[in-house]
Amino acid sequence: MPGFKARPPAEPTILLDDAVVRVTRWDFVPGADTGHHVHGMGYVVVPMTDCKFLLEEEAGERRVDMARGQVYRREAGVAHNVVNGGTDFMSFIEIEYK
Repeated sequence: MPGFKARPPAEPTILLDDAVVRVTRWDFVPGADTGHHVHGMGYVVVPMTDCKFLLEEEAGERRVDMARGQVYRREAGVAHNVVNGGTDFMSFIEIEYK
């Protein structure tokens, strides 16, 4: 596709995976994305840096800015692509509960 530029992938690092939770650190250079995915488990996100999320969802795109240390939770079944919509490196911890 002419003019299309692939985004760099976000880098996941699994910090803990046991019978109760899976904890993953996600690191994004500017413009990086997770790729479209559906969450099979409920989860909590804790930004380690200020984050400028671009969320590509079925209903369209939306932007969400979160400060380092803010927390949010979502249920299983969320479908989206998470993109670093800012110009700075961003990182967050995702805690999935089994």
